[in-house]
Amino acid sequence: MTPEDAEREVAILCGLSRAVLAQRWAASYGAPPAPDISAPLMRKALAWEIQARAFGGLSAKTRRTLKAAAGGKAAPRGASAGSRLVREWNGATYEVEALETGFRWRGETWPSLSAVAREITGTKWSGPRFFGLASRS
Repeated sequence: MTPEDAEREVAILCGLSRAVLAQRWAASYGAPPAPDISAPLMRKALAWEIQARAFGGLSAKTRRTLKAAAGGKAAPRGASAGSRLVREWNGATYEVEALETGFRWRGETWPSLSAVAREITGTKWSGPRFFGLASRS
């Protein structure tokens, strides 16, 4: 499929009814869409499929991560530098910024998220769990 073919197919989606989109959805995904999926969402998903065929889809690593998440397993996640982590706990909101060398909270740099979580709660906590970066296993 050429880029021009993909562009044409995506443009055609804009004029299709929900019923026709549902037929195309079933052909692409092997099952009909859920009844509450809107026509605009189907257009976007089908457009992505067309573009993936033309230009390539997700990397193998991304597919594995999504598959793990769909299976109920926590996908590997972390806080990259510049990320802001927010947690509400005991009626207060706490915001931490991830740095290259640790975490900034209340103007102070901490060596780990666990150190911040310990300071906030007064008890031993897994920082990644406290801030929602890791699931309970």
